[in-house]
Amino acid sequence: MPSSIATFHHGEFADGGILLAAKQRQGLRLSLCIPALNEEDTIGEVVRCLKHGLQDEMPLLDEIAVIDSGSTDRTREVAKAAGAEVCLAVDILPETGPASGKGENIWKAVHHLTGDILCFVDGDVRNMHPRFVYGPLGVLLLNPEVSYVKGFYDRPHAAAEMGVRPAGGGRVTEALVRPLFSLFFPELAGLVQPLAGEYAARREVLEAIPMPTGYGVETAHLLDVFLRWGAGRIAQCDLDVRIHRHQDTGSLGRMSFAILSAFFRRARAAGLVTMKSDPAEIYRHFVRAEGAMNLIEAPLQDIERPPLKEVPAYREKFPRRSA
Repeated sequence: MPSSIATFHHGEFADGGILLAAKQRQGLRLSLCIPALNEEDTIGEVVRCLKHGLQDEMPLLDEIAVIDSGSTDRTREVAKAAGAEVCLAVDILPETGPASGKGENIWKAVHHLTGDILCFVDGDVRNMHPRFVYGPLGVLLLNPEVSYVKGFYDRPHAAAEMGVRPAGGGRVTEALVRPLFSLFFPELAGLVQPLAGEYAARREVLEAIPMPTGYGVETAHLLDVFLRWGAGRIAQCDLDVRIHRHQDTGSLGRMSFAILSAFFRRARAAGLVTMKSDPAEIYRHFVRAEGAMNLIEAPLQDIERPPLKEVPAYREKFPRRSA
């Protein structure tokens, strides 16, 4: 039988005084990363909301950083004006070579930020609220046996007739990740939204696992934490409702390809599947142009970053942790 994932509600952690006391009692630093790419329409309010609620009014967060993939709009300027530290991912650990993507931003953030616990939120959330941070953080502050916490929520769709999908994930979750987990990792099937961009984790976990540089990072996190430490170290927190932009089907196809690559690498390493070679790295899809359907072949640009504990600059910056 699948093991149940411990589930909490953000309302259990709404008393900031309790969280602050737990943080101070344990001597912890708490960091927030917002990975971003071309989010100028929403990033300012995301930063202002979280800085006001979780730094200015109550000093729960020690640092808030936007890690940017190279936005071509005003994302960095807007985020800085709102009060966040802003860094280009390419400027962090440049000696490790070039890469881009959400996973790259997260891997670089673990090196750049100094928190004992790191929280992540997406920069395109249109109804940002401090609960998106204090919910997952609260689980970790008050439950020492938990190391990694996923947020989940209802996701209103742009099409009014579809309404809110109660207890459902996004399209890639429902069509791809949930079936894969049900087939190969039923212990993780109790996660409502395994691809949620809102989550928190302890540094000792994040520094010890490899990370794909693209959209496979969230799936890789869950599988690596489960395979190394077990489902009991994973929890989830109900964050109510999240409103954000929805991607087109072409983008979802590329996302799914990256997720499948990360998934099968780990399933093979766990002995659940046999593969004669690594997964293919060319994504093939069709685009109509001038009345004809054209086959497009796009290389998967993800690479697997090693555990940060293996990176010399990280060991130098965090010698006690990575010993």
